[in-house]
Amino acid sequence: MTFTPGITSPATQGLVFALAGQSLCVVTEARVALPVDRITDGDLYLGELDGQPCFARLLAPEAEPPAGSSPQSMRQLFGALSDEAFGVAGRALGLTAWDRDHRFCSRCGAPTVRSPTERLRTCTACGFGAYPRLSPAVIMLVERDGKALLARNARTRMPFFSTLAGFVEVGETLEETVAREVREEAGIEVRDIRYFGSQPWPFTNSMMIGFTARWASGEITEDPVEILEAAWFGPDELPVVPPKLSIARALIDDFVARASGLA
Repeated sequence: MTFTPGITSPATQGLVFALAGQSLCVVTEARVALPVDRITDGDLYLGELDGQPCFARLLAPEAEPPAGSSPQSMRQLFGALSDEAFGVAGRALGLTAWDRDHRFCSRCGAPTVRSPTERLRTCTACGFGAYPRLSPAVIMLVERDGKALLARNARTRMPFFSTLAGFVEVGETLEETVAREVREEAGIEVRDIRYFGSQPWPFTNSMMIGFTARWASGEITEDPVEILEAAWFGPDELPVVPPKLSIARALIDDFVARASGLA
């Protein structure tokens, strides 16, 4: 499947990525599919998926989903939708949040309107423009003597261990953020910071930028606000780790493959 982004479309019907909070409305009678519906004035055109017009729709709490569909958690739909459709769903989630949150100007409070030519909402009074914005975050797998540093998050208290991560601060390089976050969360210093890959992360509006790094000095000292527990794990002794939705799992799988001589 191929997705081609776009801003405007003359279509009056298409695939609708209808969102209820963090859930996507899908048809599940025979297989997971996206509903086809007539387009309303509030819908955002996203582009074409294999030639089919795609629109994003943010449902009000009392609104009914498109006919025959029901809300399903976005996380649970990973693997049920194609990778391309899931990527468009993430785009829909981020753009509807931007469209909702910038209906009024952050400078003067006047209403804003959508641009017909670009992703922009412009103030009708002072002309200030609001584009969709991303929050860059780094995520890193640190290695020491053939083991990987994994931790449990103290805020979510999820049952699995994952890699460390954190948001980039103003004035930092990505590599400086990696070193700072590992130091703050685990109390150790790192070296040999290398870029791994990136992943748009719509929960919400983040860009996850992955790195690998090697231990340089220090022993694990968890930040109790951020980290419930952290430890070094070899490839044959991994705890429960995230599912194959995230770049965190890609980092862990890469570590296992390299440690096992498969990469």
